[in-house]
Amino acid sequence: MKVDIYTHIVPEKYKIALGKIDSNLESRVGRIPTLYDMDHRFRIMDEHEEIRQVLTLSLTGALILEDPKASVEFARRANDEIGGLVNRHPDRFAAGVASLPMTDVDAALKELDRAIHDLGLKGLQLFTPTKNLPLDLPEFAPFFEKMSGYDLPIWIHPKRPITQPDYMGLKESKYYVYQVFGWPYETTAAMTHLVFGGILERYPGIKIITHHCGAMVPFFDQRIVGGYSASETIHKETHGEGLTRSPLEYFKMFYADTALSGSTAGLMCGYSFFGVDHLLFGTDMPFDAEFGAMSVRKTIRSVDHMAIPEAEKDKIYAGNAKKLLKL
Repeated sequence: MKVDIYTHIVPEKYKIALGKIDSNLESRVGRIPTLYDMDHRFRIMDEHEEIRQVLTLSLTGALILEDPKASVEFARRANDEIGGLVNRHPDRFAAGVASLPMTDVDAALKELDRAIHDLGLKGLQLFTPTKNLPLDLPEFAPFFEKMSGYDLPIWIHPKRPITQPDYMGLKESKYYVYQVFGWPYETTAAMTHLVFGGILERYPGIKIITHHCGAMVPFFDQRIVGGYSASETIHKETHGEGLTRSPLEYFKMFYADTALSGSTAGLMCGYSFFGVDHLLFGTDMPFDAEFGAMSVRKTIRSVDHMAIPEAEKDKIYAGNAKKLLKL
């Protein structure tokens, strides 16, 4: 078995409801049939019968969750639909992940309890930034406390719009920079805020899954060490008051998926940094030129080509996810 820890979906009924609120969001979902058409999705999955997917709501589908008027209704709808898919297709889907109405903390915590207790969802997805804010702010702390109590993971997914320019003198991003490079930056920024903001210090058992193999962190591990050390020595700056460990130790607490579009070298870098027990098979399906088929095929090939023992590949493919999600 292979448990694909990070796949995206917009259930068909949710997509239709989305169109009644924002036709632009629905049309964007409609460009990728694998998101909402289960027959199309299953045809791709039939090429890899050993895979069981974990379902997370796609970014486009989740943008409505920051709309104060619609967020509660759409969070409930997303969780109901994803929970229903998992229950109807246990041979296809290993688990689902909860979405929350991020405009109302009390309603969000109530929905989180319902999603986990009543629907059997196995974690929570948070987008970063949320409401253009970092996740280490006090208003988001209840989500980390709640998930720490549940001992279930939080998926963090980057969010950066094309309207955010690459340079201050431009009106918007060009050359797809906002997505290809901007999203890994947003993940890295979120991880850094969670480290220095003390979230991992306060909740040492928290499980946080980062997209794209930990983004920039594994490659820049020694820059992290050298940069913060130099900051203290040269500029007399201090970071992370109250932390009891070195920054790198906290960064190593994160989990990382294998969604690097097929780069074995990148995976070996992530493996070297996080260790095998914190690396999880994830494909980012269906966001590729073949609507998911390419990312699945290339990610499997990249893991198979890793120069590590087969027993460790088994952990990456399924063992770690089963343990993390209590499957």
